[in-house]
Amino acid sequence: MDEFKEGSLKNVDEAELEEKTVVDEIKEEQEEEEEEDEEALPHSEFLDIFEEGLALMVQDPLLCDLPIQVTLEEVNSQVALEYGQAMTVRVCKADGEVMPIVVVQSATVLDLKKAIRRYMELKQQREGGVKHISWKYVWRTFHLVFNGEKLEEDKKKLKDYGIRNRDEVTFLKKLRMK
Repeated sequence: MDEFKEGSLKNVDEAELEEKTVVDEIKEEQEEEEEEDEEALPHSEFLDIFEEGLALMVQDPLLCDLPIQVTLEEVNSQVALEYGQAMTVRVCKADGEVMPIVVVQSATVLDLKKAIRRYMELKQQREGGVKHISWKYVWRTFHLVFNGEKLEEDKKKLKDYGIRNRDEVTFLKKLRMK
């Protein structure tokens, strides 16, 4: 009887060993195939596949307002808007262009200025045009104005000025005193 148990145990051990060996071989083959797949796909083709997937994602009703060359920051902003964690401030320029700037609900004037800068940088990258803007010069020569009040204090919250979602802020040139 003991011989039978020992023989059975040996058979079980051998079967487990064979099973482990087969599983290990399959894993090795899968890893090799993955490595070959990674090596076989040139960078340009990978980018094309990624951009196709991104284009499909941007067709979603939640994200349809975003450009095809969307950034992660823009996707996150759009999602935050949907959940009420962010608001859109419409910044009107003198030439009539309206820039939809997305900022968090608790944003300060400085946050709005940084978002305007980021919006303009992305726009320039997509359209070409001016390569460098001196933002120090821009904020020295222009104001942001809401309902006739200049947004002068960078640390003050937009809500303290009464700015809410979809409100318009005007980008005006400062008048010189002579």
